[in-house]
Amino acid sequence: GLRPGEALGLVWAHIGANTILVERAVSDGEVKGTKTAQRRSVRLLAPLATDLRGWRLRCGRPDADALVFPASTGGPWREHDWKNWARRVWTPAAKAAGLDPAPRPYDLRHSYASLLIAEHMNIVEVAAELGHRAAMCLSTYAHVVRELQGAGRVSAQEEITRARVPDLYPKPA
Repeated sequence: GLRPGEALGLVWAHIGANTILVERAVSDGEVKGTKTAQRRSVRLLAPLATDLRGWRLRCGRPDADALVFPASTGGPWREHDWKNWARRVWTPAAKAAGLDPAPRPYDLRHSYASLLIAEHMNIVEVAAELGHRAAMCLSTYAHVVRELQGAGRVSAQEEITRARVPDLYPKPA
């Protein structure tokens, strides 16, 4: 549910047991406040928690104030870092998953919002997760609300678990 710049602004201290604290973002190598200048907490679903634990181990267990996703220099990503990552990592991974043309990384945010709506979370709660005003959220996702009207509840966590690659980060021996 984070904007890409918000994800790039995360430090390990922002990752809680059940939530992610969103209070800053990265824009072309500079750490700034969020787009809306507000702090929010986003639910940390189990599949992402597992991935983040694995990522932290692979990164050598960095300190709490270290960026979760640093650039190769160790600092915040610059625009060229983002473009290189999208070209070298994101697009090939999306195509390998059968998504051609590759969606934008931002589309993951829309998928998350749609999953929350499929869970029957009300639009005010979805807006809070995304850092939107309720009216903005409703105008953006009204088509999803209409599409899912009358449908059974879907668990976001179960849908994400079903879609993920098994054993992305196997447990250490």
